Amino acid sequence: MSLKAFHLLFIALSVVLAIFVAAWAVGQYRLEHETLYLATSIVAVATSGSLVAYGAMFRRKTRNL
Repeated sequence: MSLKAFHLLFIALSVVLAIFVAAWAVGQYRLEHETLYLATSIVAVATSGSLVAYGAMFRRKTRNL
């Protein structure tokens, strides 16, 4: 596995993890109604979106490698 492929795989796994964290935080927020869980879910969704954008940018930049 090339370093480029490993990097893209790691980004994809990080996106999946961020989505799971967001889903967990929303579930906890529904149970306990603490603002920290709501903030965690918002940050996790923003992180997953940023990672998707970063992965697309990385793929564009390394297309010819």
